[in-house]
Amino acid sequence: MDINLLLALSLFIVGFLYASVGHGGASGYLAVLSIFAIPVVSYKPVILILNIMVAGIGFIQFTRTGYFKWKLCWPFLITSLPMAFIGSKTPIHGDLYNLILGLALIIPIVRLLGLFPGEKQLKKEVSVFPALGLGLLMGFLAGILSIGGGIFLSPLLIIMAWANAKEAAAASALFIVLNSMSGLMGHTTEIHFGTESIIWFSSALAGGIAGSYFGSRHFAMNTVKYVLSAVLIIASCKLIFFM
Repeated sequence: MDINLLLALSLFIVGFLYASVGHGGASGYLAVLSIFAIPVVSYKPVILILNIMVAGIGFIQFTRTGYFKWKLCWPFLITSLPMAFIGSKTPIHGDLYNLILGLALIIPIVRLLGLFPGEKQLKKEVSVFPALGLGLLMGFLAGILSIGGGIFLSPLLIIMAWANAKEAAAASALFIVLNSMSGLMGHTTEIHFGTESIIWFSSALAGGIAGSYFGSRHFAMNTVKYVLSAVLIIASCKLIFFM
């Protein structure tokens, strides 16, 4: 199979699966590019733009089905937005960037494999002060990694019994959109739209549109989740051990 076609297909699958749980997919796109040994530096702003589009579509879909609750994300946004901007302007060495991203990928891997605690029947109110502190950390990590931070917020909301999976997906989608915008404003890298990159990210966008539609309407996809988990595991190992 042609390498560009294989890459486009991989980005489509990643976009589909991430969007199905309300995520923009930036960490997944970066993982796929790393597997194909494509330098991600010049593509970071493009990935953030794609993140905004995919997560924005997901936010609309999950909101239409009644899952969005403002109280689940505003405390995190207050502190994460300025930190995402600061993080995007923080210089980070290539090997250190790869290490942090590789470790960050463990979170969606664990979630996709269902190793996080399941949803709790009795939900609690979000604790504002801990949320403000966690927002600082999540925003900064989102900024330096050029992602939206949804891979951190979504499992947190479920583990702390602050939301169910669908509510967490809706809140994470808005979190990703706004943090990606904040991070994008801090980027000084020139944006490149070559023919190949347009094909790649059009595929990812198509996958994101389809994934957000089906995911917001309880689409079952366990088999494909394991496939994506395998892809992310390979990428995580490559980033951590073969920098």
